[in-house]
Amino acid sequence: QVQLVETGGGLVQAGASLRLSCSPSGRTLGTYAMGWFRQAPGKEREFVAAISGSTDTIYYKDSMKGRFTISRGNAKNTVYLQMDSLKPEDTAIYYCAADPEDTVIATTPIYWGQGTQVTVSS
Repeated sequence: QVQLVETGGGLVQAGASLRLSCSPSGRTLGTYAMGWFRQAPGKEREFVAAISGSTDTIYYKDSMKGRFTISRGNAKNTVYLQMDSLKPEDTAIYYCAADPEDTVIATTPIYWGQGTQVTVSS
């Protein structure tokens, strides 16, 4: 079982930046694909960005390109989501996810964190 722990959420004003972090608890995930999803109030959870485990190939939802940047730590055991120029519509719970298979990380990853709240005020 993999437990993912997200940190870095908070309340910021529009235009600010935040960096979310996600690490597994108790084990390493060096070859796992990892990604970020978000769920806004009253909406379905949506894919934000992912990084493959095998080649560190990066994927973004088209609407997230340019303001959001996903990356891994040097030990490949932590994944980050740098969010710049935040907008009120970015308000959501942000979830970290991981899967041993690259092909499902953007759709149905098997492991999920508990989520971290990001609130952007206007």
